[in-house]
Amino acid sequence: MPITPDLAFASIRTLGQKLRAGDFTSQTLTEFFLDRLERIGPQFNAVVTVTRKLALERAAEADRELAAGRDRGPLHGIPYGAKDLLATKGIPTTWGAAPYRERVIDADATAIVRLREAGAVLAAKLAMVEIAGGFGYRQADAAFTGPGLCAWDRKSWAGGSSCGSGSAVGAGLVPFAIGTETWGSIMTPAGYCGVTGLRPTFGRVSRHGAMALCWSMDKIGVLGRTADDCGLVLSAIAGPDPNDPSADSRSFRYPTDNEFKPPFRIATLRGAAEHVQPEVRANYERSLDILRQFATLEETSLPEMPYGAVASTILNAEASAAFEGMVVSGEVWELTAPEDRPGAHAGLSIPAKDYINALRIRGHIQRAIDDLFAKFDAFVTPTLATVAPPLDQLFSEYQKGFRGTAIGGAGNVVGLPAITIPNGFGDRGLPTALQFVARAFEDAKLIAIANSYQAETAWHQKHPQV
Repeated sequence: MPITPDLAFASIRTLGQKLRAGDFTSQTLTEFFLDRLERIGPQFNAVVTVTRKLALERAAEADRELAAGRDRGPLHGIPYGAKDLLATKGIPTTWGAAPYRERVIDADATAIVRLREAGAVLAAKLAMVEIAGGFGYRQADAAFTGPGLCAWDRKSWAGGSSCGSGSAVGAGLVPFAIGTETWGSIMTPAGYCGVTGLRPTFGRVSRHGAMALCWSMDKIGVLGRTADDCGLVLSAIAGPDPNDPSADSRSFRYPTDNEFKPPFRIATLRGAAEHVQPEVRANYERSLDILRQFATLEETSLPEMPYGAVASTILNAEASAAFEGMVVSGEVWELTAPEDRPGAHAGLSIPAKDYINALRIRGHIQRAIDDLFAKFDAFVTPTLATVAPPLDQLFSEYQKGFRGTAIGGAGNVVGLPAITIPNGFGDRGLPTALQFVARAFEDAKLIAIANSYQAETAWHQKHPQV
C-alpha cells in the first residue's frame, strides 16, 4: 500500500501500528523517508550523508524478523537520523567541520548500536554546527553544509548545534533523530522547528563514540514529534555502558504504566516571560492555563548564583582541551564561520584556577538546585525568548532586548533533564515552545508531564507544508 504524505509527520507509535498491521513494510517506509531525505533534505541543509544501502539492508532484515514473529519493540523497522558527531562504522562522521568532511571512524557509537539492537533503521547522518558550536559562532552559517534552515521558513535559522536533527524531524524527513546538547543544542532546534526535544539527565545515555566537546556537560538526547516518541527512543539508548565511565548505572523504564499521574506540582519562574517576544509571552500564559487543568502552579525563583559564568568557563576550558590538537595543527583555520577560527584559541588562555573554581562553585549550585527542585515535579518556562532568527541577521541583532531565564545555564551545568514541546506560533508565523525541567534522573516524570500537556493540545500535530 502506498504511503501517504501525511505519514511523514506521524508518531513512532502510529508508524509502528501501521507497519505491524501490514499497511506497509519497513522497506517501503524506509524508501519513503530516503526519498524525502534526498529530495527535500538539501533544501534545508539538513543532511550530510544518506545511508541508503545500509538503511535498505536493515529495513529488509526488520521485515524478515517481524514476519518470523521476532518483534524488537516500538522502534523496530522505524527509520531515523543521527547527528553527525556520532561515530558510524563505514560512514563519514564529520562533526560538521570542513577538515573532517571525508573522515570515517571505524566504529559505531553506543547509541547507534543500541538503536540497531532495537530494530531502528539508520537512514541519514544529519547536519550540525561545526564542532557542535564550541568555538563561538554568532550567525547561522557555521558548517560546511551551509546554515541550518528552519523547517517552517528557509529564510530562518534551524537552531544549533543539532540543527539538522531539528529541521529533519520538523520537515518530515525522518520520524525521529538523535541530537546532543551541551548548552541549548537540543532545546533550541526543537523549539525553533516546532518539534519535541528531550535532553536527558547527564549520564543517562552513554556518550561512547560521540564527539566530546565538554566532557562534564555533553548529553545525548532525542528530537521527535511527541514526548511519547522521545520516551520510546530514550528507553532504547539509556543505560550503563562499560565503555563510558560517566554513564550512570540507574535503569530507565518507559512507559511507566501511569506511575506518574496528575495533579503535578509545577513551579513557574518569577519573570520568566518578562523579556520575551509578545507572542512568546502570550503563548506561555495560555499554556499555563492548560497546565492548571492537571497541575498546581507555584511561582518561585532560582537561587542567585553565577550559572552562566560557571557553565561558560567549564565549557570553554574543556572544549579547548578537547580540540587543542585542531588549534595546534592549524585545521581550525579551515572552519566555515569566520569567528570560529580565532574563537577556538580563547579557551586555551583560561587559567587553571578559574576552571577549578568553576568546578567548586558547580558543587554549590548542584546542592542548591537539587534542594529547590525536590519540592516540585518540574519547572516550566518558555523554551526560547524569540522564534527562529532570520538568516540575514546576527543572533544578537534579532534577539536584542529579549532574553530567557537562567534555567538553561543552571540545568546544563547541573545536568538536569529537560523537554521542550511546541505551544503555538509567533513572529513571522514561526513556532514557539514550552520547556519543562526536572530534578536529576526524573526523566520519566518529565515525559509524563509533557504527555499530559500534549493530550490537551494539538500543537505537536501541526507541521509545515513541505
